[in-house]
Amino acid sequence: MLDSVRRVRAVWTGARGWRGRFARSDRGMTTSEYAMGTIAACGFAAVLYKVVTSGPVLSAMQSLIEDALDAKF
Repeated sequence: MLDSVRRVRAVWTGARGWRGRFARSDRGMTTSEYAMGTIAACGFAAVLYKVVTSGPVLSAMQSLIEDALDAKF
């Protein structure tokens, strides 16, 4: 029983050691990932701008602000 536990530990530590030596570190984004993230953020900003500047949304925001300014205390 003890021998099999030692074998399992040896295999496990060997696998962790191999992964640590040859696996790519995942500490940060690469340049292409930054570029894709920037493109996605710009696309989302463009869609959000179109939605916010559309007629129904502008009129809803205007009526909300007017109602807030006309509130009776």
